[in-house]
Amino acid sequence: MKLHQLLQKIPKNKLTTYKLLALKLKTHPRAIGKLLNTYPSKNCYKVIRSNGHISGYKYGTKTKTKLLKKEFKIKNNKILNFQKHLHKF
Repeated sequence: MKLHQLLQKIPKNKLTTYKLLALKLKTHPRAIGKLLNTYPSKNCYKVIRSNGHISGYKYGTKTKTKLLKKEFKIKNNKILNFQKHLHKF
């Protein structure tokens, strides 16, 4: 399964991590980040670090945070209770 197909499977009010995508695709989380930076697609803003922190986005972390705030509560650049919102493949 390709990365963009996995991203399409993330439901509303859910997100995932670079690590979970990497495990599913049998690659390294940094490779996922690089792919998302060069090939952004729908829901790519819903990919966060495995500790719940918001990082990297082709259009800047401010834009990513703004998009995430529409669905999640954020404090100190971290999704609150992110485990509750985590989508596992």
